[in-house]
Amino acid sequence: MKKFSKGIITGVVGTLAATAAGIFAVKKTIIDPELKKEEFINENRRKAARKRVSH
Repeated sequence: MKKFSKGIITGVVGTLAATAAGIFAVKKTIIDPELKKEEFINENRRKAARKRVSH
């Protein structure tokens, strides 16, 4: 029974670690680039608005 409990705990910890790594990878590859692109677009929009007002 002791080995079984140890195996269950190891499995749960491994599953949690794999899930956390997957979430982190998705965040780095999908979510962060989208936020950077959105920020870049907004920055260009502000620059264009300033140029339009100054002329």
